[in-house]
Amino acid sequence: MEVKALHTTIEKQIQTSAGEVVLESHGGFPKDDSNLYLLGSDGEIIWKAEKPDPRTLFSRVKLNDDYTLSTYTINGHLSELDLRTGKIISSSSLA
Repeated sequence: MEVKALHTTIEKQIQTSAGEVVLESHGGFPKDDSNLYLLGSDGEIIWKAEKPDPRTLFSRVKLNDDYTLSTYTINGHLSELDLRTGKIISSSSLA
């Protein structure tokens, strides 16, 4: 699927049965938005990932075998997200 970035550039795309997980570059991305989101087959946003802190952005994402997403933020948060909803399952701070 051809994906257009919302604000910056696309750093990573992961194709799943639920849709296309997109991680945009955090540099220049608006802090009040989420730079990690899921697109449906029609290109529409299904969800934007819940952030562990409203002032942070995501820096890495990995799809796990159990269909959760492991994420890291620029402020040192490690979170597991539900692939179906984008909601936090668990979170901790590395700082």
